[in-house]
Amino acid sequence: MEKITLNIDGREVVTEKGKTVLEAALGAGIYIPNLCHHPDLKPVGACRLCIVEIDGMRGLPTACTTAAAEGMVVRTLTPKVDKIRRFAMELTLAAHPSDCLVCPSNLNCQLQAVAQYIGVNEQRLRTHPREIPLNSGNPLFENDLDKCILCGRCVRACHELRGVGVLSFINRGKDTYIGTAFDRSLADANCRFCGACIEVCPTGALRDKDGILETGKSRDAALVPCRNTCPAGIDIPRYIHFVHKKKYAEALAVIREKVPFPRVLGYVCDHPCEGVCRRGEVNEAISIKNLKRFATEKGGGAWKDKAKVARPSGKKVAVVGSGPAGLTVAYYLSNLGHAVTVFEALSKTGGMLRVGIPQYRLSDEVLDAEIDEIMQGRFEIKINTRIDSPDSLFEQGYDAVFLGIGAHKGTGMRVEGEDSPGVVDAISFLRDISLGKKVKTGNRVAVIGGGNVAIDAARSAIRMGAKEVDIIYRRTRNEMPASEEEVDGALEENVNIIFLTAPNKIWNENGTVKLQCLRMELGEPDASGRRRPEPIEGSEFTADYDTVIAAIGQITVVPDSFRVETVKGSLIKTENGDSATSRKGVFAGGDAVHGPASVVKAIAAGRRGAIAIDKYLGGRGNIDEKLAPDEEPEDWFGCQQGFACQQRQEAPCLPPQQRTGNFDMVEYTYDEETAAKEAERCLYCDLRLKISPVQFPPKKGSTKGFGQD
Repeated sequence: MEKITLNIDGREVVTEKGKTVLEAALGAGIYIPNLCHHPDLKPVGACRLCIVEIDGMRGLPTACTTAAAEGMVVRTLTPKVDKIRRFAMELTLAAHPSDCLVCPSNLNCQLQAVAQYIGVNEQRLRTHPREIPLNSGNPLFENDLDKCILCGRCVRACHELRGVGVLSFINRGKDTYIGTAFDRSLADANCRFCGACIEVCPTGALRDKDGILETGKSRDAALVPCRNTCPAGIDIPRYIHFVHKKKYAEALAVIREKVPFPRVLGYVCDHPCEGVCRRGEVNEAISIKNLKRFATEKGGGAWKDKAKVARPSGKKVAVVGSGPAGLTVAYYLSNLGHAVTVFEALSKTGGMLRVGIPQYRLSDEVLDAEIDEIMQGRFEIKINTRIDSPDSLFEQGYDAVFLGIGAHKGTGMRVEGEDSPGVVDAISFLRDISLGKKVKTGNRVAVIGGGNVAIDAARSAIRMGAKEVDIIYRRTRNEMPASEEEVDGALEENVNIIFLTAPNKIWNENGTVKLQCLRMELGEPDASGRRRPEPIEGSEFTADYDTVIAAIGQITVVPDSFRVETVKGSLIKTENGDSATSRKGVFAGGDAVHGPASVVKAIAAGRRGAIAIDKYLGGRGNIDEKLAPDEEPEDWFGCQQGFACQQRQEAPCLPPQQRTGNFDMVEYTYDEETAAKEAERCLYCDLRLKISPVQFPPKKGSTKGFGQD
């Protein structure tokens, strides 16, 4: 690019040919006041604050619209410039709220910063304020027209950056304001809710609802909550973009950069990302899990071309447990060149993925293929091998041990008779089914509990031949920890849920399990934040069942021979969340540390474990992989009719009447057309972070240049 030299305020400034005077000055650290200017938008010179004097040029041109030229001499601070600049600022503030210039909570207001820099601290030309009511009727955003200075940056962003074009200058007699045609709501005006207008607004006239940027969160966490809520940190908007563009290999590569089990997650992830999806405030959240599943089914193996395995490090690591945490550790450490052996006590690999999740949700074929994919001969798994102490592993020459032993023991109900014949815990029930053991339920089954394990047990009982299945839960559906779709699936299969009911006593009478229950009512919230269930006096009733399944919870059994410190709940204590236990060289993660949780949380724990172990072994702990291309999402949307009303695309399912007596997969994968429709609904909130920041003026007396020092 050709370079030119000009003189600004006595300084020689070198810039690229084609730059404006304002760009040249700002690039050289010379501040010229501006408000209508934005580095990503075409200049218009409307605010008149960036006026300068240029030798040989008549009048006071605006620096943002004047091209820099070779040998040009520019003065940004003269009495004439200062006088007119002050007057322009006073006109800008004439109808603005009077407290704007002194509001201490407005530190990010560019208008306030520029006014203070110019030296305008009162509204000498103040007219009668407009006092227009705050418009909070749209999703996500608020519009405070009292603070609007008609700089037009939001209008230009809507047109130039996104191509949506729903904002414009509206004239109503002598008053001009920025709005939508016919004052439609943003949804009715076909807004894409991308937030570009918010990002470029210099005054807060357009702003996010709920003060999301004032919560102490980082901008990334506040504006892209899906990505930042994912325990594994998957770049969700990016892979959705690739799905939308039908670039399925690239979408899978994005997911695989953070997780070694993308396909498994596509089937069983509890998708906390969907709970915070900002599209949900418009109508319905994006079906992120189903798009992940689609990408993993269609993505193929192109990602392997960029996968790298380090040279052998000479270090050996033992992993106890082949669940999602343990296998994640094995995958990343073997990639780093360490020799890894996984020890599994059961006869099959996968841990709770295998024995805790029914096959109608996650089939053996899917799990086996995923495990084979990550092994690739890089590490070994020894089944039917129980480890009673890390000492034996250190004696075999292992340099570090990871404990991913899971939480495989069910907790008791603490009611009289819970050890009666016909009463089983849900963890054992599901494990026996998964391992092909003979399981009898009888015709009538009761499941005690309201979590996902309770739902899995109830739906599995239906498939094992039970005619009637009751879930007994002591709170209401609003408090059930089970995921909404799993509860819906159980109801579709004629599982009966008895709410506000708790077991009180159990006994076996002539082969029949007698279950006495109490009716409950909700009192004040307890430590979980949910209202505490309290028994209703005299409400006892008894029901007959063939089997009662307790799904109250599960715990980790940590042998004393492990000699690691534990905390309440029989969980292994780790230091500062970095996976290191109280024993040197012994690390832990997954359910054994944080209690029963989701698969994606276990994978995240495995990532932390791999990082900690590699550092312990002398490495840098760098497990990140670069598998996806550098291609950035397009930021030009264009207008789309009815965008806000687009409905969430649900995955097709096996009809309920065909689910009895088998463990066939219930939920199917999107087809291409459905996946495209769902991906199209994304707001691409992350694109807002790619909009360039504006340069704030230096504070008076500052030597630190631009910004708010």
